Amino acid sequence: MTTDDHSADHGATSGRWDPMALKAGASVALVFAVPFSIAARWAADSQDDSALAIWLSLGAVVGFVLGAGCAAWVQRLNLPYSHALATATGTYLAAQAVFILFRLLRGADVSWFAAFFNLSVVVGAGVLGGALGQRLRSKGFRPTGLG
Repeated sequence: MTTDDHSADHGATSGRWDPMALKAGASVALVFAVPFSIAARWAADSQDDSALAIWLSLGAVVGFVLGAGCAAWVQRLNLPYSHALATATGTYLAAQAVFILFRLLRGADVSWFAAFFNLSVVVGAGVLGGALGQRLRSKGFRPTGLG
């Protein structure tokens, strides 16, 4: 079954984006990456040992890779990297906007450099997730139960 056949089998998607794939990837990213991000921020703010914060931050990056990979894998438009990058950056920006808003409301400092640096790491996670999702599809692994 080709990718075009697969697209036809699971319903119509219009335009450049597969909303179901973006939602699936964002859900995975939010479930895995955001809790690790919150824990990493807490660890960095409250402990002298930064090793825990580093490990938790790496866990958040893995969460973004998983979410991006999920979106790349389940998308039906043969655009794995577009869906992976949109998922990773979109979920990061949404979560980061909430985190920044809370910090501003509490009167805490916001490290804008860190937010933009972390965005570059998340973009890298999106590319890696896109590669993993594309690899799954090219090896013939297709998601089931879609549409």
